[in-house]
Amino acid sequence: MIDSFINYLEHEKRSSSHTVLAYRKDLEQAQEFVNTSFSIEELSECSHPELRAWIIDLVEQGLSPTSVNRKLATLRSFYKFLLRSKVIEKDPTYKLKSLKTPKKLPEFLQESTIESVLETGVYEQSFEGLRDRMVMEFLYLTGVRLSELTSIKWKDLDFHESQVKVLGKRQKERIIPITKGLQRNIILYKKEFEERFSKIEGNEYFIISNKGEKAYSMMIYRIVRHYLDLFAQTTKRSPHLLRHTFATHLLNKGADLNAVKDLLGHANLAATQVYTHNSMEKLKAVFEQAHPKA
Repeated sequence: MIDSFINYLEHEKRSSSHTVLAYRKDLEQAQEFVNTSFSIEELSECSHPELRAWIIDLVEQGLSPTSVNRKLATLRSFYKFLLRSKVIEKDPTYKLKSLKTPKKLPEFLQESTIESVLETGVYEQSFEGLRDRMVMEFLYLTGVRLSELTSIKWKDLDFHESQVKVLGKRQKERIIPITKGLQRNIILYKKEFEERFSKIEGNEYFIISNKGEKAYSMMIYRIVRHYLDLFAQTTKRSPHLLRHTFATHLLNKGADLNAVKDLLGHANLAATQVYTHNSMEKLKAVFEQAHPKA
């Protein structure tokens, strides 16, 4: 049944390859545990006690509450699928409770830091330099995810409307505006791109490697880490940090929460509201500094 569930994720829910891989790994771990501990061959045959025993075992191994909850979410999705498929009549995860997790605010860069990161003098005047700056600038000015950036093709960029079409999670498309400054830099990058390789065809990828191949995740990570290392004093130096910075800066400047949600491609407001905590901390600081009775 695990294979059937994975097939459902891939073809019906259109989940990302990372999600599918994580779900499969979680379910196979659970399968191995109940097989070894209770001689149960199929997860579909499990009841509440066996699954609870697996969760307890994960906690005793020292797995973080966040990781345990993610595995628990996998189980819930799996048994929901089995219920809908009429393989089981009762959901064994019904009474399993999620573990309490400490709230962690997303890190972000200060405006002065991001301005330094995007200074043109930091980047070489070559294809690689313009490409690297485009990676940094595009991640910050659009808030796209790493996987979304590497999937953008030249045909997705609309200079007339100053916007880019992005294919997000679950194959959902969204439109993100691009600033005039970003658009000018894209044109400069495009010129260098064509001089280095050839005239651009619409289906070609926007961000590519030095060999002209589609950019891959580790390449983007290396680019981001390299330039953030020069200026950022944060523990996290990932493409997602620029996405967090994008959202936080918009909200700090008074952007509507629903608008930021749509720009980020979040399915609901709950995922976006985490950024309001950072904005609230700034408001509190302003209040304490400026209010006569503070």
